[in-house]
Amino acid sequence: MSTITNQRSPMRALPVRLAVTALVAALALTACDSSKSGSADKSGDSGKSKNTAECTLGIKVGPANAATTAGDTGNVPVTLTNDGSRPCTFQGFPAIELTGGDTGWKVPDQEGANPDKVTLQKGDTATFTITYVRGKTGGTDSAAAKNVKITVPGAGDAHSYPWSYGEVTLKGGKTPDASVSPIQVAGD
Repeated sequence: MSTITNQRSPMRALPVRLAVTALVAALALTACDSSKSGSADKSGDSGKSKNTAECTLGIKVGPANAATTAGDTGNVPVTLTNDGSRPCTFQGFPAIELTGGDTGWKVPDQEGANPDKVTLQKGDTATFTITYVRGKTGGTDSAAAKNVKITVPGAGDAHSYPWSYGEVTLKGGKTPDASVSPIQVAGD
């Protein structure tokens, strides 16, 4: 009497494993290869770019040269570090929105700035700066910002950080008297 066992032949499973491994590798390379210069896609007239592949970035807000009195100008540097294993390439301005409660104010791009293409290898850093004019506390022409939402082109969804630099003056009651510089390699 012979016993039939249900054992898979290693030879039969090998092609399936290889096919799955090849598929996963192909998808990973497609999703992570942001070094292609043609992958930037301008959205609207804002000068903001979005890569088709996302980068893994560490984002550090500050320390700032905060404006302490209404009418003073402050600067908030933001440092980006490539925490991923692949290069990150982007060009443009980060999308910045100041928020307070249910209200949001989009910060315009720095006028006259021409963004360069920036490529960060693993561990490299880049920066950009949010420049703002301090508003009068409780003023009708002030944005009572509590957080800043930052979207870096090619780095996925927006992330929110505390805004501890006071209210921001509003121009025309809607637009912050502020700007964001283009992303540049740290030290430039």
